[in-house]
Amino acid sequence: MTRARKGSARKRARKRLMKSTKGYWGSRSNLYGRASETYVRAMAFAFKDRKRKKRDFRRLWILRINAAAKQRGMNYSRFINGLAKANIEIDRKMLAETAVNDPMAFDELVELSKQHI
Repeated sequence: MTRARKGSARKRARKRLMKSTKGYWGSRSNLYGRASETYVRAMAFAFKDRKRKKRDFRRLWILRINAAAKQRGMNYSRFINGLAKANIEIDRKMLAETAVNDPMAFDELVELSKQHI
């Protein structure tokens, strides 16, 4: 007679993994070994891309700020430098939002920036 080895705990763990790989293509959702490999890889991508998302959004905001600043005869670098010298602490997310949704307020920020260059 053999002893029980992790009976219900192993079944629970496998069930949890199979539930989380539901919707994967082909044997990746049906076979435990394939599902396990795919799940580990998926979680690695998820971790990496959560970090990547932050970079991507910052790049987008900078692009938007640069485009709006160039329309007003100034480049991004000088604009940000002028804001820093004027002690205006607005993050890039808010600057990009202002550039898109409130052009008049952005005009004022550009003027303040130009005064402090």
